[in-house]
Amino acid sequence: MDLNWFAILAAALSAFFLGGLWYSVLFARPWQRAAGVSDEQIRASNPVVLFGGAFVLSLVASAAFAVFLGPEINLATGALYGFTAGLCWVTASLGITYLFESRPLALFLINGGYQTLQYTLIGAILGAWP
Repeated sequence: MDLNWFAILAAALSAFFLGGLWYSVLFARPWQRAAGVSDEQIRASNPVVLFGGAFVLSLVASAAFAVFLGPEINLATGALYGFTAGLCWVTASLGITYLFESRPLALFLINGGYQTLQYTLIGAILGAWP
């Protein structure tokens, strides 16, 4: 199967930038409280490992989703499949784990919302790219 690596790279970059926006501008403090992450922990993290790892994993997720979608896809179908995968597979799986870990509902909503939007965006980009 031929993969469009430019589309995969664009999808990965979109997920990476969405994550930056989601977990900083939009939900930084609520996420920190719900996840129990302190400012000191954030300052102590290695940004190369953190951001480099996040991008590599976004690239892996985008490439795997491109394989799943196949070559005959369009923007609307890609977005629909992405939304379905993000909400019904990834977020539902997070929900099961969070139930057994007694994690806060706020954390589930923040992380699940990101995953749903992330896969919707990935699917839309992969579907829209010629």
